[in-house]
Amino acid sequence: MSYPNQNPYGPPPGQQPGYGYPQQQPPSPYGAYPGGGMMPGGPAPYPTVMPGGVKAARAMLFVLAGLNLIGLIFAVWGLGSVSKASKNTSEYASSDSITAMNVGKGLLIAIIVLIVLFSAAAIMLAVQFANGGSGVRVGAIIFGVANTLVSFMTFPFGLVHTVLGILVIVFVSKDDGSAWFNRPRY
Repeated sequence: MSYPNQNPYGPPPGQQPGYGYPQQQPPSPYGAYPGGGMMPGGPAPYPTVMPGGVKAARAMLFVLAGLNLIGLIFAVWGLGSVSKASKNTSEYASSDSITAMNVGKGLLIAIIVLIVLFSAAAIMLAVQFANGGSGVRVGAIIFGVANTLVSFMTFPFGLVHTVLGILVIVFVSKDDGSAWFNRPRY
């Protein structure tokens, strides 16, 4: 006895029975095709061209480096102004004002070092996007997180850094970004 047809309406007109089910292929007497079993001309198992999101993340890293260099100019200008003001103070100035100027100079020097480090990291990572591996991807994600956290400290002025840092994280973390950075390199 046969089981009743599961589709009460029957097969669609003109459709072969069993259509849509994978057909069993006999094993090839020659074995798997070298290079992963893919036939020549078939779809590549990895991207051969940098995806648009990854290109956008690389461009954002270059933009962040440029904005950091503009900030570096202002920080060096501010350090020069504070140094000039501290030299012009009279010998009768209070020790509190001298201490405040020294703290200001130290803070500006720390900011300058931080800006230089972030600029160098952004440029280095962006340059490595074309041939980098998963380490470049992880580095870009860590850079995006660090950039976003530091930009929260200067929120009104750091809003562009916040947005670009988040977008770098998102674009590099997507599946096409993962496929790009995990592709085999020869």
